Amino acid sequence: MFQLNGTVFMPSVLTLIGIPGLESVQFWIGIPFCAMYIIAMLGNSLLVVIIKSESSLHEPMYLLLAMLGVTDMVLSTSILPKMLGIFWFHLPEIYFDACLFQMWLIHAFQGIESGILLAMALDRYVAICDPLRHATILTHEVITKIGVGVTLRTTLFIAPCLILIKCRLKHYRTTVVSHSYCEHMAIVKLAAEDIRINKIYGLFVAFSILGFDIIFITLSYIRIFITVFSLPQKEARLKAFNTCIAHICVFLEFYLLGFFSFFIHRFGFHIPPYIHILLSDIYLLVPPLLNPIVYGVKTKQIRNQVYKIFHSKFAS
Repeated sequence: MFQLNGTVFMPSVLTLIGIPGLESVQFWIGIPFCAMYIIAMLGNSLLVVIIKSESSLHEPMYLLLAMLGVTDMVLSTSILPKMLGIFWFHLPEIYFDACLFQMWLIHAFQGIESGILLAMALDRYVAICDPLRHATILTHEVITKIGVGVTLRTTLFIAPCLILIKCRLKHYRTTVVSHSYCEHMAIVKLAAEDIRINKIYGLFVAFSILGFDIIFITLSYIRIFITVFSLPQKEARLKAFNTCIAHICVFLEFYLLGFFSFFIHRFGFHIPPYIHILLSDIYLLVPPLLNPIVYGVKTKQIRNQVYKIFHSKFAS
């Protein structure tokens, strides 16, 4: 690490300060965060195991739900261990390349989760609007291709963010990151050079992935609602709508939290920094916590399998 004209040339280590303004209570904030992480890991692991072991659940909706569970576990694990290291053990340093890798993991798996939610909306669209062709359209092979496509799309979109940081930004005003994890703009803002290209590409990626997905999810549900409300019988309408409730809850929770955090971070200039950081942390921690709970409560087949597992353990 070299000092040049008050700037740092290509730093090898960065310092994450956690939640600026709340350093004195970070230890206590770490306790509910840790509890959320443990519950999320247990809930998603149970969900994946149930779907894998129960052959009757090897249907598109449940396979996509298993993908969502794995994505949530990776996303939570990419931030929580380091965050707790800062909060509890005063270990704020992180290697620059490790920071970039964490940034890539976080943004890549956010994009993958968004793509899976789009695929789940497509599954509900076909199941309700074209039920006779559902089994032939969404085969296991198609679900596999969707998973690979979603992963490749996000990986290819996020990779240039790393390249632009590594190749364009050489001089940094400081090595202190005012965040509890390595986020794209938090790193870019450290640079003492022109960061307009980095900002523009970051916005392009956000709107290309999340914007594209939310538009097509919304269009899918408009078509679904038109079909559902055109059904002649009330019982049929309720049954069809009930199959979508869990996905709608997860969809709203993921995107509302995401967009609220996104706009507060970029346009909430008069809001204290600790509010920005807490919202960013909650955005990454809450969906992995709530997703298995929502699907466990609203999906009868999963609820029955959970009951069987715990009933057999208590009976033995």
